[in-house]
Amino acid sequence: MPRSGPDRTPRLTLDETKAFLAVEFPQMAHGGPTYVIEEVGYGTARLRLLVRDEHLRPGGTVSGPAMMALADIALYVALLGAIGPVPLAVTTNFSINFLRRPEPRDVVAIVRYLKIGRSLAVGEAELRTGGGEEPVAHVVATYSIPPKG
Repeated sequence: MPRSGPDRTPRLTLDETKAFLAVEFPQMAHGGPTYVIEEVGYGTARLRLLVRDEHLRPGGTVSGPAMMALADIALYVALLGAIGPVPLAVTTNFSINFLRRPEPRDVVAIVRYLKIGRSLAVGEAELRTGGGEEPVAHVVATYSIPPKG
């Protein structure tokens, strides 16, 4: 009899994820839409930062802090897709490598988790500007998952 793998059905739909974040993290929408959740899967996500003037640094490029915030939110969204609505899952480690100067355009984060355990999850995000082929940054992060109950 073939072995069945773990259930990889997303624990939240795209609409459920948006509704959860609107309640738990209303500050994300402060000043108008900034982050667009395009896809949510089991441990995967795709988010877009709608780049505005406040996301730019001198020299006309997207700032590091703006890209770091996008990656952190995208990693959290992907984790929600795997574990469901857990507001107290928190970042415990975050490392970013800036690979090239991003153009002053929307930045897209594509996330996947490498491991999701009971108490820790490790994921990575690749950031690209607009339709760019080459990544502008790469992130590896660990999240702490609170115990159930």
